[in-house]
Amino acid sequence: MSELLHSFVNNLVCRAVSGKFSMEEGRNRLFRELTDINAGLLGGFHIQDYFPSLGRIELVRKVACAKTRRVRKRWDDLLDKLIDDHAARMATHQDEDDDKDFIYVLLSLQKEYGLTRDHIKAILIDMFEAGTDTSYMTLEFAMTELIRKPHLMKKLQEEVRRNVPAGQEMVTEDNLPGMTYLKAVIKETLRLHPPVPLLLPHYSLDACEVAGYTIPANTRVVVNAWALGRHSGYWERENEFVPERFLSGDVAGGVDLKPNEFQFLAFGSGRRMCPGVHSASATIEAMLSNLMYRFDWQLPAGMKAEDVDMTEVFGITVSRKEKLLLVPQAA
Repeated sequence: MSELLHSFVNNLVCRAVSGKFSMEEGRNRLFRELTDINAGLLGGFHIQDYFPSLGRIELVRKVACAKTRRVRKRWDDLLDKLIDDHAARMATHQDEDDDKDFIYVLLSLQKEYGLTRDHIKAILIDMFEAGTDTSYMTLEFAMTELIRKPHLMKKLQEEVRRNVPAGQEMVTEDNLPGMTYLKAVIKETLRLHPPVPLLLPHYSLDACEVAGYTIPANTRVVVNAWALGRHSGYWERENEFVPERFLSGDVAGGVDLKPNEFQFLAFGSGRRMCPGVHSASATIEAMLSNLMYRFDWQLPAGMKAEDVDMTEVFGITVSRKEKLLLVPQAA
C-alpha cells in the first residue's frame, strides 16, 4: 500500500508539472528519487546549525555542501531538459493541442513577470517537494488508522458508496461534496499526523508579541503543529482517532483547514501558509474515496490491528517507520 500511494502521488504531481514529458526517459522515477534525497537533506543533521562559526571554515563548508551540490546538478540537468523541450514546442506551435501543464504556464508568464530560468526551476522543485510527500504520507496514515478501526472504515465505505451512482466505475469530483465523513477522516488524520509537524520556519522581521510572549526582531520561530493537534486543552481524547469530532454539531464541527484555526495548523498560517492546500485536499479526497469505493481491505493473514506498528520517523516530514501492507478485495 505504501508503494502504491507514493507512486500515485508522484505520478500525479509529475503529470501536472510536466504533462506527457514526465514519463519520458523514466523522468517520473527520477523526480521521486531526487525528491526523497531533498527531504533527507532538509531534515538531516547539519553541524553548522549548531555551531555556525564552523560554516566559515572552507573545508567544513565544502564537505557539508558536497552532497547538496551533486543533487543540485542532477536537478538542473533534469529541469533544464524539461524546460527546453517545452520551449521548443512552444516556439514551433507544436503545443497547441497539448494539455497546458505547469511548465507551460510558467514559460507563458516568463516575460510578463520577469521570471528567470532559475526562478522557474526553484518553483518546480517547490512543487515536487511540497506536493509529493505530504499528500502521500497523509493517505498512508489515513489508511493505517482506518485499518486499525474496521468499524470506521466500514462507515466511510458506506458513505462513499452511497454517494456514487450505481454502475459508476470510479468516484469523480462531482461525487465528493456530499461526503462529509470523508472530509472528517482526512481532518482527523492531519490533526494526529501533520506531515510537516514543525511547519516551515518563520522569521520575525520586527519585534512582536504572541500570546503574551515577546518575540525579538530577527528571530527564527518554529511552530509545533503536532503538539497543537494533540493539546488536551483543545481536543477531547486527543490521542485517539475520532473523525466524528469534525462532523457538524460536534465540538470541532466548525474547524476547517483555514489559516485562522490556530488549534489545527496542518497547512500553516499567514503569508507562508502552504499554497497547495486546495490541491492536496483534492488529491487526498479523490484517492481515499476511490480506495474505499473499489475495494475492501484487510491486514495480511495472521496480523491483528494491534500488531500495526505506528512508530514514526522524523525528518522535514514525518513518515511511518514500517511500510503499510494491506490485502485488497474487489468490492
